[in-house]
Amino acid sequence: MKSTILYEDGDVRTYLLVMDKGDEGFSEIVTFAKANDINAASLTAIGACTSVTLAFFDPDKGDYVSKTFEEQMEIASMIGDIADDEGAPALHAHIVLGRRDYSALAGHLEEIHVFPTMEVVLTETPAHLRKRLDKKTGLTLISPRDSTGV
Repeated sequence: MKSTILYEDGDVRTYLLVMDKGDEGFSEIVTFAKANDINAASLTAIGACTSVTLAFFDPDKGDYVSKTFEEQMEIASMIGDIADDEGAPALHAHIVLGRRDYSALAGHLEEIHVFPTMEVVLTETPAHLRKRLDKKTGLTLISPRDSTGV
């Protein structure tokens, strides 16, 4: 993966991350966030991949159900955030993928193997986003109260 800073003004920085063939994009983004002390950010991405593991939250099971798809696909859209989860950056992203037959897959991103590239624009936010356990769902979700200090 290659990266560069596109913009910097005080506490706000915007980065371009360019994934290489074979990179596992999810872990690359988390590793970059850790290395650059980023615990609050938003991100978007486009590109292509050879395999992806997607998930959806099944409220009846109280957990995510995952499935891996192994085929060449276009990343039509990826949007997500990074928030502090007990001192570590946690990536939460959703993705829409275009298949060869022009149908689409979408879901909660768990893993993605890049080919030939994935371009990510990551923008820090000045306020820290914090995840807290939501007792109703059992998930760690961004807590607006904790994030803004209100």
